[in-house]
Amino acid sequence: MKIRIGDKVKFLNEVGEGIVTRLKDKTTVFVEMNDGFEIPYPITQLVPIHTELILNRDTENIELEPDVEAIDAIYFVVEPDHALPVLTNDYNLYLFNASSFNLLYTYSIKDEAYFQTLKHGEAGAFQKVLLKQVKLNFFKEFNTHKISGVLFKNSHYKLQQPLHESIQINPRSLNPDQLIEHQEFKHPVYAFLLKEDFATIETIEDTFNSDSIIRLKTVKAFKSQSKVSKSSKAYLKSLEKEVDLHIEELVKNPDYLSSHEKLSIQLETFEKELDSAFVNGIKKITFIHGVGNGRLKQEIIGILKTIKGLQYRDGPYKVYGFGATEVNLF
Repeated sequence: MKIRIGDKVKFLNEVGEGIVTRLKDKTTVFVEMNDGFEIPYPITQLVPIHTELILNRDTENIELEPDVEAIDAIYFVVEPDHALPVLTNDYNLYLFNASSFNLLYTYSIKDEAYFQTLKHGEAGAFQKVLLKQVKLNFFKEFNTHKISGVLFKNSHYKLQQPLHESIQINPRSLNPDQLIEHQEFKHPVYAFLLKEDFATIETIEDTFNSDSIIRLKTVKAFKSQSKVSKSSKAYLKSLEKEVDLHIEELVKNPDYLSSHEKLSIQLETFEKELDSAFVNGIKKITFIHGVGNGRLKQEIIGILKTIKGLQYRDGPYKVYGFGATEVNLF
């Protein structure tokens, strides 16, 4: 089976669906459920129900292999309101963010010598945003469409260049032979690629001239003089914390406590450590709660769901198995 990181999948032998987030090994991937938790699942027991938009209909999906990263892309999509061109009355314009990044965007059209912004906002990872519904004459009057935006994640990520792309669309561009079927859309669509070259830090530096690099490095050195010298890895590590909630780690004689008392102590410690993480600027805190009967994990998730400014998921399976919850604060 061929499948991509980022694909939406359903389970072959049970009810449920999720998104493939990363690889465990050659036969198993991690699937993120709607509640934010990741579970390992055999590839053979998954059925893709969503794939990224591919402009070439003859292109196959990329086969999952270790160390393969998600293929990010962003598209401007024109969807007719009918499958038959002769019966089409309206066209829906979408920004389709088929990437793992969030995108703060503006959509503008060129009106003679000026640009007019029609919509702006945020498109989350693997989301589509309806920009405008138009008639065919819209493309006759306005044929220059501009998308600008900034890419980011709510956790650590590699810096990306801002998005600045202009697309020329006129009625002749909407050739029925170029229509593409995609499960995110009801009818076949016209797809215009905005971005697929998600750069690394090194390639971004290459786009600056030598004078710019010197200035940037000078500013960096100037700002760092007033700070304690730390390596990047050491600094990032200082923003992470691990809390063991096993009762024997919290009290000396847990055997004398009732189940209710043990749970109360664990939850009190959890809330205290979470509050402290917010106050002290911790970016990631992992709570080790073990598996047990699942009650402690259930209570923790119930609390996390009520708090804004964080995301949570299962801790790394290779490190904790199913016995930890990772919380990212922002």
